[in-house]
Amino acid sequence: MLTAEQIQAAQKANLETLFGLTHKAFEGVEKMVELNLNVTKAALGDAANHANSALSVKDVQELLALQAGLFQPLAEKAAAYSRHLYDISSGTTAEFGKAFESKTVEAQKAFSGVVDNIAKNAPAGSETAVAVMKSAVAAANNAFESVHKAVKQATDVAESNFNTMAATAVSATKATTTRKR
Repeated sequence: MLTAEQIQAAQKANLETLFGLTHKAFEGVEKMVELNLNVTKAALGDAANHANSALSVKDVQELLALQAGLFQPLAEKAAAYSRHLYDISSGTTAEFGKAFESKTVEAQKAFSGVVDNIAKNAPAGSETAVAVMKSAVAAANNAFESVHKAVKQATDVAESNFNTMAATAVSATKATTTRKR
């Protein structure tokens, strides 16, 4: 069975994992705050520049050209902002996923060890019950691996779709802006 030292070591490892994940979560929040501050500063600067440019316009045609020229960079900046948010979010989520996967693998090994210990100490005639238990553990491990692969594939598809959508939005804005000029 488990000794007090083993339980204490497991609790210490779990506490370290919790604090590590908390630190990663705060890093993600810090990155988002920094990104938002930078975007806000840039937006204020752009707004000031645009207002100054609008004040120096001499006719309606020049004003329309100024307005049309505003949309393309705005769309590109919005796409870049979304991409940065996605990168921060997916990076933080990946850290949580690694920790979860690591702890799951540890738990699977520990449980397999318990099952093996039970199998060694099982009374004669219980081979069938032990085989059923080992089969259930193997099936659970296979199910976890299948779910993990499916989540990874879904994440890859979502990232690909996000990249495609962002590129399409920027291209559409470029085309619209070009037509208006």
